[in-house]
Amino acid sequence: MKKKIIIYFNRLREHLWFRPFVFCLFSVVAALIAHQADGTRLNDVVPIIKIESIEGLLDILSASMLVISIFAVGSMISAYSAAGRTATPRSFKIVITDDVSQNALSTFIGAFIFSIVATVAMDNGYYNQAGKFILFLITLIFFALVILTFLKWVDNISRLGRLEHTIMQVEAVATKSLSSYIKNPLLNALPITGVFPDGQSVLGDSTGYVQHINMDALQEMAKEMELKIRLNCLPGKFIHENFEIAFVRIGHDADMSKVTQKVNSAIHIGHTRLFDEDPRFGLITLTEIASRALSIGTNDPGTAIQIIGSLERLLFLWNAETENSTETNVLYDCIEVPQISMEDFFDDVFRPISRDGAENIEVMLRLQKAFNSLYTINHTEIKAAAIQYSKYAFNRAELVIKLKHDLDILEKQCL
Repeated sequence: MKKKIIIYFNRLREHLWFRPFVFCLFSVVAALIAHQADGTRLNDVVPIIKIESIEGLLDILSASMLVISIFAVGSMISAYSAAGRTATPRSFKIVITDDVSQNALSTFIGAFIFSIVATVAMDNGYYNQAGKFILFLITLIFFALVILTFLKWVDNISRLGRLEHTIMQVEAVATKSLSSYIKNPLLNALPITGVFPDGQSVLGDSTGYVQHINMDALQEMAKEMELKIRLNCLPGKFIHENFEIAFVRIGHDADMSKVTQKVNSAIHIGHTRLFDEDPRFGLITLTEIASRALSIGTNDPGTAIQIIGSLERLLFLWNAETENSTETNVLYDCIEVPQISMEDFFDDVFRPISRDGAENIEVMLRLQKAFNSLYTINHTEIKAAAIQYSKYAFNRAELVIKLKHDLDILEKQCL
């Protein structure tokens, strides 16, 4: 249940209206809560605040905040469009969740709503002496908040949508997703081992990407119906209606149609991949940025070299986990889960760069240095993949680089 709430909240955060809506609710509450002070002893203590001074401040807020909000939206949309053009359209979901920009827009709109509600309440005699004083203090707080937020937002909007900033945002999201996968690759279930005798296949009922697997629901069903489940998909997998999403072994007579329905309802399918539980998607997004940078129209090998550094950092997350390896608790003992092979990770990140940067000696040298670096990780699969892709990248370069001197230098870097 907690996992579903987190996923739903993350989807809400991707909508530009969500945080401003929440701030608007808080601003309405702030404008009306000042009235609660009128029935207390504050009436005899607080100084008298002229209504004209409060109205002047509220007029300034109402007149300026709407204009600034429109300006903020325009600037953010321009930044989002720039991110899609210079990086990759897949980065849009990350850029749009930028906290500083969303908080700034929310503060501006919230201040505007506050000023309107407070002005209407004052015109109708809603506040007495204490209420006016509290309202005056809240208005000053809003002014200070707006000024500080605007200064921070101006600094942020100058970088939002810029390629380097977008790369940092994508890398941060990829780090979070990949770290979670490395710590718990089996989703607290059992690994797939050996054959699965008498397993009946469960076909999907929709076409799209697996976004989330409700392991609690599958375990509960398996316990209730006395069956074993072997999943054949993970978040990020594209499935279709005839795809075998799982295999089940039933210990007694059971309604297979009911089993199929429950398994499908526990595997959430969507039109696009999500970064939350898909460790490969962040890596693929970074690689897409590198491929665009290496295109003839862009010709920006420096960005591709920067991306290789980001990918190297991400793959070194396995090094930290190897040093601090801990056994994962098995919470779902009725479910077997497949693992993503290291070869798949290397295919995602290094095959496109090896192809698109094959004729650029600087990119290929940086790539070979990355393979040498990754080879030092105490992980058998990573070592094997590093050797394999070191040879693959060199073979790619050998096909297009004509100068023997460059090839000799490159070959010396190969594993």
